[in-house]
Amino acid sequence: MRLLHTSDWHLGQTLHNYDRTYEHQCFLDWLLDTIVEEEADALLIAGDIFDNANPSSAAQRQLYGFLQRAKARAPQLQIVVIAGNHDSPGRLEAPGPLLEAHGTVVIGNVVRGRDGAIDLERLIVPLHDKSGEVKAWCLGVPFLRPGDVPKAEVEGDAYLNGIALLYQQAFALAQSRREPQQAILAMGHCHMVDGQSSTDSERRIVIGGTEALPASMFDPAIAYAALGHLHLAQRVGKKDHLRYSGSPLPLSFAEVGYQHQVLRIDLDGPVAKQITPLLVPRAVELLRVPPKPAPLPEVLAALEALDLDPDLPPQCRPYLEVRVLLDGPEPSLRAQVEAAIAGKPVRLAKIEPTRKTVTREIGADALTLDQLAQLQPDDIFRRLWQQRFGEEAPNEQLTAFAELMLPGDAERA
Repeated sequence: MRLLHTSDWHLGQTLHNYDRTYEHQCFLDWLLDTIVEEEADALLIAGDIFDNANPSSAAQRQLYGFLQRAKARAPQLQIVVIAGNHDSPGRLEAPGPLLEAHGTVVIGNVVRGRDGAIDLERLIVPLHDKSGEVKAWCLGVPFLRPGDVPKAEVEGDAYLNGIALLYQQAFALAQSRREPQQAILAMGHCHMVDGQSSTDSERRIVIGGTEALPASMFDPAIAYAALGHLHLAQRVGKKDHLRYSGSPLPLSFAEVGYQHQVLRIDLDGPVAKQITPLLVPRAVELLRVPPKPAPLPEVLAALEALDLDPDLPPQCRPYLEVRVLLDGPEPSLRAQVEAAIAGKPVRLAKIEPTRKTVTREIGADALTLDQLAQLQPDDIFRRLWQQRFGEEAPNEQLTAFAELMLPGDAERA
C-alpha cells in the first residue's frame, strides 16, 4: 500500500501583503499529478490546511476544488484530513458528510458522548488498497486543546499525559480491529521534542507549560506517524518512521533554504518498508539580497546587479527581502531601495535593517520618578536616540521632532 503525507498548506496565506493563491494552486496541481503518477492509495493531510480559522471563500474553493479533482482523477484514493492549530475544527468538519461520500474523512475535533467519554471510533480510519481490502488503520488525531484530552490518573503535566493517554486508547482500539499484516498509522498536529521550528512563521504551541511532546507517546508498533505543524521536513527523535512532511512552500523568508516535500510511504504488511521524499517545485522564488546584512552602498550595488528574466509574468516574479546593515537612521532607505530595483521584475516584500549594537551599562541612566517628571518631550527623544544609536541626535532630526510637537499639529494631522 502506498501513502502520501503532506501538511501545513496554509491556504489563504499572504507574504507581506502579497497574495499567494497562484503558488498554492501550482502546488495543488503538482500534488494531483503526483498522486496519479505515484498511484497512491491514500493521502494524509496533517493539519493547518488554512492559514487562519476564518479562511476566505477563495481559499476554501481551492481546497474543495482540489478534493473534487483528486476524486475524479484517482477514484480509489482515500484522503484523511485532520485540523491544525490554525484551522477552525467546526468549519473544517462542516462539509464532512458530503466529503465522506467522495472518499475524504475530515477530523476536526474530539467529540464526547453524553457520558463525557471520548468517541474514539471517530479517530480510527480504515485504509483500503485499490482492491478494497483494509491494509491499515489510521489514528486521525487533530490538534488537541486541553478540553480534548482524557484525564490521566498519573502525576505530572495533565495536558501531556492526557495526549499520551488518548493516543494509547486510540491505538488499543485500532489494535483490537487490525488483522495480521495490517499496519497501524498515526496522525498528529503538534510540536515534538527537539523539533526544529521556523523563526518567524510558526505559531508557538504552549499549553499548561508544555510546548513539546515526547516521541515516546507513539507506541513502538505504529508503522508511521504523519505529523504537521513544523514547516521544516524532519525526523522526530532520530526515528525514521516519525516524520514531519513540512510545508509545501516557504511561508517566510526564514524558510528560504528549506527543501519542501511530500513524503511517500510504502507499506509492507505492518511496517513502513520505504519512506521517500518527493521534492515540491518552487513556483516563485524568495530572494534575500544580500544573503547577509551589508552596508547600504553594497546592498544598492547588489540590487542594481540583479539579473532577472524581464518576461516573467507578475504572479511569477520573485519576492525580495533586502537586508541592510546600518550605523544609524536612514530616513531615505526605502526610496533608495526602490530606486535600485526600479524596472526589475521583483516584488519588494520586506526591508530588514540591522543596526549596530550599542553596549550600555545596566542602570547607567536610571532616573528617579522625580527626575522623570521633570523631563520634557525633547529630552526623552534625545535620550531614546542615544540609547538606540549610541550617539547624539542630529540637528535635522531634532528640528523635525520639534515641528511634530508644535501645538495644533495633532489636530491638523
